[in-house]
Amino acid sequence: MPVTPASLPRERAIGEREFVVLMATLMALQALSIDSMLPALPQIAGDLGAGDPNRRQLVIGVYLLGSALGALFPGALADRFGRRPVLFGALGLYCAFALVCSVVTDFTALLVARGLQALLSAGLTVLPSAIVRDRFSGDRMARMLSTTALVFMAVPMVAPSFGQAVLLFAGWRWIFGATAFLSLLVMLWVWLRLPETLNPANRQPVHLRTITGNMAEALRERSATGYVIGAGILWSGLFGYLNSSQQLIAELFGAGDRFPLIFAGMAGGMAFANLTNSRIVERFGARRVSHTALFAFTAVAVLQVWRAFGGHEGLWDFVALMGAQMCLIAFMGANFTAIALQPFGRTAGAAASAQMFVRTALSSVLGIAIGQAYDGSARNLSLALLGGGLSALALVLYSERGRLFRRLNPPATVRR
Repeated sequence: MPVTPASLPRERAIGEREFVVLMATLMALQALSIDSMLPALPQIAGDLGAGDPNRRQLVIGVYLLGSALGALFPGALADRFGRRPVLFGALGLYCAFALVCSVVTDFTALLVARGLQALLSAGLTVLPSAIVRDRFSGDRMARMLSTTALVFMAVPMVAPSFGQAVLLFAGWRWIFGATAFLSLLVMLWVWLRLPETLNPANRQPVHLRTITGNMAEALRERSATGYVIGAGILWSGLFGYLNSSQQLIAELFGAGDRFPLIFAGMAGGMAFANLTNSRIVERFGARRVSHTALFAFTAVAVLQVWRAFGGHEGLWDFVALMGAQMCLIAFMGANFTAIALQPFGRTAGAAASAQMFVRTALSSVLGIAIGQAYDGSARNLSLALLGGGLSALALVLYSERGRLFRRLNPPATVRR
C-alpha cells in the first residue's frame, strides 16, 4: 500500500486532475527541450559552424539518444530511495545543463551538453509512468497514462511557437535559459504537492544483481516484450519525422514561417487522439484500441509510400497523412506502455526504466538514421513508417501468441 498524502507533512492531498497535470508537466520538460529547438536549428547551426544541413538534426537526435541511455538508472534508484528524491535530482540536472547549453560556443560542445542533459534528467520521462503504476492498474492505468499524454501534448503544440517567439526578441541561447527557469518552477511544484507514492514494502535493495534481475524480468516477459520493441520501432518513424520536420515542411514543401503553426496543428491532432483514447480505453480495453490503431497505421503507411513515390506529393498531402499517423501513434503509445507495465506492480520503477530504455534507444537510433537518410524527399520516411507498422504488428502477434483484440484486464480502481 503506497504512502498516502495524509501521512506526510504536506496536508492537502493532491487531486486526480492536478496529479495528471503534474505528471504531464514533468514529461513535457523533455519535449520542450526538443520541440522548442526546431525553429532555431538553422540559426544554431550557422552560429556554431555546423556545415552539413543534416548535421543540425543532431541537436534533436543526440537529446533523444541521451534520454534513452539515461532511462536505465532512475527507475531502479526510485525503487530504492523513492520517487521524490530521484525527481529532484533529475530536475536540478536538467536546469544546470540547460544553462550550460546556453553559453557554449562550439557545435560539438553543444551536442555533448545536450547529451548529458538528456542522460542525467531521464527520470523526468521514466518516473511519471512508475508513479502512475503505483496508484493505478489495468485499463484505468491506460486511461490515466493517456490523459497524461493528452495534457503533455499541449507542449509539442506550442513549443515551436515558443521557440519562434523567443527568436523574435532574443537569440537562440535564451530558449535554453527559459527552459531552465521553467524547470525550477516545476521543482517547487513537486516539493509542495507531490507525495511519495512508493509502497515502503516494495523498496528494492540497490544490488546490481537485484537491479539487473528486475530489469531483465521486465524485458523477458513475453506479454510485454513485443509491445516494448514494437513501440520503439513505431516511434522511430515519429522521431525520424521530428528530426527532419524543419527540412521537410519548411524547406521541401515550402511552408517557411508557417512551419510552427503547421507543426502545432499536427500535434493538436495527436492531443485530440489522446483525449479520445482516454475516453474509450476503459470501455473497449487497451488491446482492442491499440490493435485497431496498428492496422490503421499500416494502411495509412501504404498510402504514404504511394504518394511519396508518385512524384506529385504536396504540402497538404504530406501533412494530412503524417498527421493521421501521429494520431494513430497516440492510440498506441499509452496503451502499449500500460500493457507492458501491467505485470510489474512490485518493481514498476525498474520495469519502467528497462522498458523506456529499450523503447527510446531503439526509436532514437533508428530515428537518427531515418533523419540522416533525408534526401530532399519524403520517400525514405514513408518506407520507414511502413516497415515500422509491419514489424510492430509481428511483434504484437508474438506477445499475444497470435490472438489479437482480447480483453485481459477490465477497468480497475485506484490502488490503495
